[in-house]
Amino acid sequence: MRTLLLIICFLWPLGSMAQEAEALQYRHCLTQAKLKPDDGLEEALAWASMGGGEPARHCMALARIGQKQYDDGAKRLEALAVESHQNKFIRADMLSQAAQAWMLADNWDKADADQRSALSLVPDNPDILVDHAITLGQVHHYQEAADELTHVLKTQPGRIDALVLRASAHRYLDDRKGALDDVERALMLDPTDPDGLLERGILRRLDNDKNGARADWVKIITATSTGATADAARRNLELLDVEH
Repeated sequence: MRTLLLIICFLWPLGSMAQEAEALQYRHCLTQAKLKPDDGLEEALAWASMGGGEPARHCMALARIGQKQYDDGAKRLEALAVESHQNKFIRADMLSQAAQAWMLADNWDKADADQRSALSLVPDNPDILVDHAITLGQVHHYQEAADELTHVLKTQPGRIDALVLRASAHRYLDDRKGALDDVERALMLDPTDPDGLLERGILRRLDNDKNGARADWVKIITATSTGATADAARRNLELLDVEH
């Protein structure tokens, strides 16, 4: 599924003579914010003091998120989105990033609010719709999540993360056939997709196909022993072993 907090380099309109240097500074600041957030914050603060404007503020917010100060980073992005003079697409991306920070903080209500605000600006943005579906699933609004993912899949029918997420929503709605149809479509596109394998394993376990479930979860751990999906596969295998 989508990695949270993608570092988006916005295309700020800059003066012709300063454009290349400013763009390089912005990219460098974002790289620091992601890889070395303390250094990124220091650079953003210095840049802001010299008139760095919105790009410096954006970098500062992402550096705070890199420091795991999710609330502060999200609030900075929300304020920037409100005060920005940029177009609706950039402002929607700011709100989407704020929502991702709230997701990292497990504050699903605020994530939902920012995503809805972003979607009011760009209603058909598939990435924001997918993120919103994740939030909706966390607050048990599975039908709304499935509906938004269906909207995404009308224009991007081969989008694996949307298929797997909709499969999960269908499972919670007790539509196992719909769930299995979605996950099988996803795995036809990528037989090694770990989230797809995890979801199919869960569906197989619910159908009492313990061997099939075990095979899917073992594939995940064999391919990668770390990460949230591998951890979930490992926990499911442990529970399966307890049942024997």
